[in-house]
Amino acid sequence: MNHEHFLQSARQVITTEATEVARLVEHLDMDFARSVEAILQSRGRVIVCGMGKSGIIGKKIAATMASTGTPSFFMHPGEAYHGDLGMVTPDDVFIAISHSGETDEVVKLIPFLQDNGNYLIALTGNPASTLARAAHSHLNTGVTREACPLQLAPTSSTTATLVLGDALAVTLMEARNFQPENFARFHPGGSLGRKLLTRVEQVMKQDNLPFVDSQTGMKDIIHTMSEGRCGLAIVVNAQNFLVGIITDGDLRRAMDKRQEDFFRLSAQDIMTREPKTVAPQTRLVDAEALMISRKINSLLVAQDLRVSGIIQLYDL
Repeated sequence: MNHEHFLQSARQVITTEATEVARLVEHLDMDFARSVEAILQSRGRVIVCGMGKSGIIGKKIAATMASTGTPSFFMHPGEAYHGDLGMVTPDDVFIAISHSGETDEVVKLIPFLQDNGNYLIALTGNPASTLARAAHSHLNTGVTREACPLQLAPTSSTTATLVLGDALAVTLMEARNFQPENFARFHPGGSLGRKLLTRVEQVMKQDNLPFVDSQTGMKDIIHTMSEGRCGLAIVVNAQNFLVGIITDGDLRRAMDKRQEDFFRLSAQDIMTREPKTVAPQTRLVDAEALMISRKINSLLVAQDLRVSGIIQLYDL
């Protein structure tokens, strides 16, 4: 085989799986709606269970649900049958995954779930299977063709199962009106989570701030800006209240327009009055949005015109 054959093989796999995923729309029925309603009405968790590759898909479905507002975890059927069923409460919704619907390790859990009063959702490719018939709701993941040329390795079928799990998770998100702020609470280590949960005062520069007064001359302003390493100078009055800001751009424009008498100017001659500020409790995401909308790289952090720090776009 040459490189072109490799590419052709990959294209065939993608085309086959995409076609099978598209067929899922034809399988959707009221059992899907009933599954969503059961999860929304449940006072417990969603427990996802599956063996082998179905189990791997199940872990992803459980993880997606857990991070998008639906308390969920994965349970291995073998471990379940040997004691972990003690974690299953009657209020929990149980999602069992088996392409054939006859996986022994999963089917053996049915009597317990029925006796325990759990709502059972089956994800199978066989509506006539033992698991599908025992479930309160059956979500059909059946495919006409696996991407595997031998029609042996689960490929299209596992992809279809994953997509149907995503459909459940996203529908539940929308039903719960799950917002970015909620997502951030479950992802504090991610970029979005950090920006949504972190306040400006937690990351702002607050040491050796580049303060000058309105009468400060150009030479001292340049020195202060260089020492501050923020590309700006903060102009305050005698009571330390904010009156203006001087940026690198302000300096360049003044040098261009006032070449001969540049060094005779003072801060009040070139500063931008009433600069935009944010309060210390402002979220990083809001400070970032403000800087982007105003096309600026820095914001002063101030309360009642008293500056306590600087936040800059590249810090976020």
